Formats: sequence, C-alpha cells, structure tokens
Amino acid sequence: MTAVRTDENPSAPAPENRAPLLEISGLTVSYGRRATALRRAGSTRVLSGVDLTVRAGEILGIIGETGSGKTTLARATVGLVRPDAGEIGFEGRDVTRLSRRDLRGFRRTGRVQYMFQDPLRSQDPELTVRQVVAEPLASVGAATRQERARRADEALTLVGLDAGALGPRTPAQLSGGQRQRVSLARAIVTRPRLLLSDEPVSALDASNRNLVLSLLDRLRRELDLAVVVISHDLSSLAGIADRVAVLYRGRLVEQGPISEVLEHPRHPYTALLTASAPSVRREHRLLPAQLRPDPVLAAGRTPWPDDEGCVFAPRCRFAGPACREEPAAVPVPVPIPVPASGTAAPTPVETAARTAPETAARATARPTATRLPSPAGGPDPSRPHHTVACHHAATWRGGLG
Repeated sequence: MTAVRTDENPSAPAPENRAPLLEISGLTVSYGRRATALRRAGSTRVLSGVDLTVRAGEILGIIGETGSGKTTLARATVGLVRPDAGEIGFEGRDVTRLSRRDLRGFRRTGRVQYMFQDPLRSQDPELTVRQVVAEPLASVGAATRQERARRADEALTLVGLDAGALGPRTPAQLSGGQRQRVSLARAIVTRPRLLLSDEPVSALDASNRNLVLSLLDRLRRELDLAVVVISHDLSSLAGIADRVAVLYRGRLVEQGPISEVLEHPRHPYTALLTASAPSVRREHRLLPAQLRPDPVLAAGRTPWPDDEGCVFAPRCRFAGPACREEPAAVPVPVPIPVPASGTAAPTPVETAARTAPETAARATARPTATRLPSPAGGPDPSRPHHTVACHHAATWRGGLG
C-alpha cells in the first residue's frame, strides 16, 4: 500500500490539494419519536456535530455499524432530511438555508445525485432500462425525448452495459450486477459533481463487487466526480477510497487517509472494526477480545449514563473518568511509520488492497505514505487531515492485554 497512485492526468492537482466541493459543518439531525407505554413522545438524535469535506476527484468512504447515522448523513446532504443545526455547503452555497422552492430547484440541477442501496426497489418495474436511466433528465427538463434517450444510452455505455441489448428490458430481467450498474448510469446521466452511493456492493458477489468498485474509481477520474461511498465492507473501501470517516452513534470518531485510519487506527472503535474484519491470518494483529471490556471488570463498573460524554465509553475497555466529557476531534500529529517487510502479517485491509483489480489498486496507493512529518512534530499541512475524537488516543494501546 506504499506504491504511489498514477493518475491519468499528471498535471491535475491531487484531490487533497483542491478546494472542497462539499463542506459539512456541525451537522445535527434528529427524528421524531412516538409515545409508547414505556416512554414519552420526543426525538432521537441521529447525528451530532458532524464535520466533513469532500473534494472533486476524491472518494470518501463512510463506515460504521448499523444505526450510526451513515444513511441519514447522505440523505441530509441531498436535502431529503432537514437538519436541526449545522451547515451543508455545496459549491459555496449553504443547502440548509434554501427555501422549499429553492431546494427543489437545487435538486433539479442534477449536480448532486444519490444512488440508493436497493437497486430493484428504487427502479420502476414498469419502465424499461432506458427509461429508468433517463428519468432524472426529465426531472431537470433536459431537451427532447430523443435527446434524453441518447444521453441514457451514453450513460449505459459508460458503465459497461450494452444499451442496444439491455435498454428495452425491464429491471426484473437483469442480473443483480446489471441492476446496480443501471443505478450508477442513472446517477451520472445528469453529469453531477457529487455522487452519494449507499452500500453499492453489499448485495453483489465478488466479481460484480469488484466491477462496480472499479467503475466508481474510473468514473471519479474521468468525470472529475466527488464520490461518497457508504459501506460496511472495509476491504471494498480499502480498494478505492482516498479517505475514510468513521461514525459511531451519530458522532464522527475518526477520519483521515484510509491507509492510516484502517491500518493504524487511533480510536478504539476503529480498531475494533478492523480487528473484527474476516481474515485467515491472526498473528501480530489485534483481536476483538483485546478491545472489548473485560467481563469481570465490566460487571463491577458503574453503568455509564446515556448521552453523557464519549458515546463509545459504555463499550470501551479503556474508558475512564475523563470520558464523562465528550472528546473533541483533534489532529493526529504525525503518521505512524509503516512496519518493515516481514515484521507483521498483513491486515485484511492490506490484503484486500493488494488483491483488488488493477484499477482499484491504483486508488489504494497513497502518496502520503512517503511524506515525512513536519519538523516541528505537528500536523503537516500538505497531508490529508487525520483527526480522532478520543481522550486516550495516544495511550490506549499501552493498556492492551
């Protein structure tokens, strides 16, 4: 994972050196809660104070367990959910301050597209594939029916499908991998600047998964597209993402270059995710049991109050009195050196990156792996930002059993 990625356009600036296309600041979202026999009506906070940036030509992966707020973050970005607080800036415009009329106009520009998780349920079963792909063009008022059909065929060809053979079919007549690529074609037919993809490969087999991931990697470079990929599959993200953000119970606990975050996690929750990833080799790797609370000590520990301090504290082996105060996200000062060859077994993330298709493998290489820390020992401004929200980020590894 130390090889430098070769871009097709060497004169183009690297994504981390470009101005952010999407800037999310302090995003907080709550959902209403109905009254039951056990609790009153109220609201449940799903996201709390999330800060993110995405640049053109970059793929940002968002990971976290079910219920961490990943899909809500994407839905809020495209205007399907109204936030309680915070800002969502796209191309310098705060989407959260738009009126209903202006928000409809913003959606109809087609500059931001959302690729839903289940392609079969998100595609009209009564329309042909060509009509499904052309639907967004009708919404944005693009040209004539013939022009929309032509652009739909172009999008289908771009994702590797035969428009002549598959265009007249219905979604039910396609395979799972073909339906997913139809969803991708529909998302890019308006030539967006930002694509949000929710679990794009979760229901696909290995060959189709690699194909879709390679397509995302190629399209972000050919179309200068910013892509946000929501996924539970760490190995898939390791194959294409530039950066990764880790969510837990609505809070952003760690984010940074994917090679640093997944291979050398600074937050105990990120470490637990990577340790729980399937692997046939376990030597020199953290085990989930090393990161979970000791059952004997946990039985004698005072129950952690809900919504107090660090959200991961109730499940954290290293939680202490300081964790009763919510930790702020702070920059990681210097990268951890990559171990010399032969000193440690590869992690599942490393293995996946090395065995990914050639197009995906180019995306896994990080130029930052060869950069040195700044002379003062602080964050290097030339490196993509790596932050962690944990009181014990620098010390928890010393408490491993």
